[in-house]
Amino acid sequence: MELRDIEIFLTLAEELHFGRTAERLRLTPARVSQAIKKQERSLGGLLFERTSRTVRLTPLGRQLRDDLQPIRLALRETMRRARATATGTAATLRIGMMSGNLHDLRPYWDAFRARHPRWELQFRHAPFVDPFGGLRRGEVDVLVTWSHIEEPDLTVGPALHSERRVLAVAAGHELAGRPSVTLEALADFQHSGAVSVPDYWEAGYVPFHTPSGRPIERGPAGTSAEAVLTLVSSGEVVNIFPAHASRYWARPDIVWLPVTDMDPFTSSLAWRGEAENDVIRALADVVRDLGVPGAL
Repeated sequence: MELRDIEIFLTLAEELHFGRTAERLRLTPARVSQAIKKQERSLGGLLFERTSRTVRLTPLGRQLRDDLQPIRLALRETMRRARATATGTAATLRIGMMSGNLHDLRPYWDAFRARHPRWELQFRHAPFVDPFGGLRRGEVDVLVTWSHIEEPDLTVGPALHSERRVLAVAAGHELAGRPSVTLEALADFQHSGAVSVPDYWEAGYVPFHTPSGRPIERGPAGTSAEAVLTLVSSGEVVNIFPAHASRYWARPDIVWLPVTDMDPFTSSLAWRGEAENDVIRALADVVRDLGVPGAL
């Protein structure tokens, strides 16, 4: 199996969709299909069950995915080290930012660069759809994300930031004139849904019931912050965000209301336990040394 075919197989195993796989790899769907059929002929068995609506891994496909994933990660790490050597950089740490407040966290980045001038930081946007996928695929080394993580293969490191939660509503919404809201008010309106996230993650971010037991219904799901804000602006949903969203995404069609009875939203570092190295530990040490500012 050639390296390109391995990448095609593993990407399809993640996406379970030929079109999205082709788009992600900048190939045609026909090229993806041909590569998979070639692999299946070589192995003598089906890797995917295909219907007009779904694509699913077979037991053989799951076994191959589990065996190949560590190899892909090791190859990527080898190439990263080679590029670092070629450019004279001792190491590069790729940080996935799920939150939108990169600027607020600059004291951490500046302190890390001052302590380790030959180590480079690179920042990447991390979507909240499939929140841990980038870490597990080796696309980022560390994730800045909400601290509420219960994944056995991931290590939750020190906290960087703590802030209150706010509710985004349309400017003409019936809640828009209030100075603040409680969680109980969400039972009267649809909150945006979530895509490809663990149930505990969604429930921790926005409970499925209010303190009195009333259900908080989910409405249409947005796959990005911009998509969610479009749903909010149209009045279809309301949505809870960390407070920095009201500063970074200030818009005339959105009103931001403090939620008075929810715990602060705390962001932390997270990484794959088996991938922990000196550079990750050095960043964690910087964060611990600087500490967390008071909740905003």
